[in-house]
Amino acid sequence: MKIHHRWMRGIFFAGAIALLLSCGGGGGGSSGSLGTLGSSSSSVTGSDGAAGGGSGSSGSTGSTANTGSTDGTGTGTAGGTDGSGSTGGTDGTATAGNGSGDGGGVGSGGTGVSTADATGVGSVGGLGSIILNGVRYKTYPEAADGIDPANFSLEDTTELQIGMSVRIAGKIDSEFTAATAEQVVSAAELRGAVSAIDVAGGSFVVMGTAVTVDNATVWSGANRLDQVTAGSVVQVWGLPSAPGSLRATRVELKPASAEPLVTGTVQNLDPIGQRFTLGQLTVQYSGAVFSGGIDQATLAEGAIVRVRGSVAPMAGVFSATKVQGWYAVPRQDAAAVQLAGVITNYAGLNAFKVLGTAIDASNAQVTGGPSTSIGNGVKVELDGFMSNGVLVVKKLRIRNIPGTGGPVAFTLIGAIGNYQSPSSFVVKGQQVNAGGGATVFENGTAADLANGRRVTVVGDTVVDGVLIAQRVSFTQP
Repeated sequence: MKIHHRWMRGIFFAGAIALLLSCGGGGGGSSGSLGTLGSSSSSVTGSDGAAGGGSGSSGSTGSTANTGSTDGTGTGTAGGTDGSGSTGGTDGTATAGNGSGDGGGVGSGGTGVSTADATGVGSVGGLGSIILNGVRYKTYPEAADGIDPANFSLEDTTELQIGMSVRIAGKIDSEFTAATAEQVVSAAELRGAVSAIDVAGGSFVVMGTAVTVDNATVWSGANRLDQVTAGSVVQVWGLPSAPGSLRATRVELKPASAEPLVTGTVQNLDPIGQRFTLGQLTVQYSGAVFSGGIDQATLAEGAIVRVRGSVAPMAGVFSATKVQGWYAVPRQDAAAVQLAGVITNYAGLNAFKVLGTAIDASNAQVTGGPSTSIGNGVKVELDGFMSNGVLVVKKLRIRNIPGTGGPVAFTLIGAIGNYQSPSSFVVKGQQVNAGGGATVFENGTAADLANGRRVTVVGDTVVDGVLIAQRVSFTQP
C-alpha cells in the first residue's frame, strides 16, 4: 500500500509539472500558450519562461490576453472600442492599443498608442486629430497620461486644413491602423502667378511647374479650374511627381503672402555655378540659406527641395533666398513609412518610385482598384517598412487613376461649434453643410445637431470652403 501511494503521488506530481509547462514554463523549443482572461489587465508567459507580452494594457472585463511566441514575444490583439487589447512587441513588451472612445476610428484603427517609429508623408485627409493616408494620428493637444502633445511647425498657413501636404513623425502599430503624432510639419509647395491653363486636361503652370488637379483637390477661393484666370496668384499644396510636375492636393487663390515659392526635383545641378533647374525654371542659389537637413555640400541631383525667393523669376531665372530639403523619408532598415504620391519610373510592382523613394509592392495588399491599373501617373497611398533603401509595401491603396478618377473621403472628428443650422456649422475649424437631402445621419437626426455635440462627418466635396457632408455620425449623447 505504501508503494501504491508513493506511485500515485508520483503521477500527481508529474501531472502538476505538465500543467505548469502548458502555461508557458516549458523550454524554448515549444510554442507559446494562450494567456488567461483578465478583468482589467493581463500578461502572457512565453514559451521560454520570459514575459511574452509584458504587462497588458488596461482593458474591459473579458478581454483576451496576448499569445506568447517561441521567442517569448507577445502577439498583440487589436485595440477595441472599449480600450481593450494590446500590441505585442518584439522585445517581450506590450503597448496599449486603445480603441476610440469617440467613434473616431479611421479604417479599423481607432486611436491607439503604437509600437514603431514612423514617418508619414501625404496630404491631410481629415481633422480630429490628423487623418493622413487613411490613418488617424492622435496629436494630444494637451499633455495627458504622460504623453506629450505633438509639436507643430507650420509655414504658409496659420492652421492645418484639409488638403494641405504634411509630414508626421510619431509612432504607429504594425498593421498601420493606429498612430500617435510627435511632430507635424507642413508648408506649401508652390506660390506664384498662373499661366497656360488647360481646363480639359486638368492642369496649369506656375513658374515653370506643371500642376495637375484631380477629384480630390481641395479648392479655396474657387471651386474648380475653370474659375481660375491667367495671372491669378495661387498657393498650392501638393505632391511632387515627375520632375517639373506637381499633383495639387489643395489650391488657394489670393494667398496672404505673394513671395514666390517652388518645389521640385533637382536637375542639372551645377555646384560651381551654384544653380540647378526645377522643371523649366533655373534656380540660382549662391545667396540662399539652406535648411531641412541639406546644405550646399549635400545638395544632390534628384533631391526634392522647396525653394523660396523674394521676387518673381526673371527670364526663367529664380534667385533663391532659402533652399529647404523637402519632407525627408527615412532610409534606415525597418523604419515604418506611410507615403502618398504619384507613381513614376514604373517597371513593375516590384520596381517603381513615389516621391523619389524606391518601392517594392510585389507582395502588397492592393485596394481601390485592380493591380493591373497601377502605373506611372497613378496616385497611391503606401504603408510599409524600409529595407536596404527600398520601401517594401504591406498595403497599397489606389487613390486616382488618370482618366478614371478614384475614391475621395474627407473626415472631421470633433465637437460642433458655431452652429447656425444643419447647413452651417463648424467641426475642427472646417465649415460643414449637412443640410442636403442626401446626407445620411447615424445614431441621431439633423434635429440633434447642436453646439458641443461630438460627430464624425464624412464628405467628398468642398465647395466655397465648405465640406458637403455625406454622412454625419453622432458619437456621444
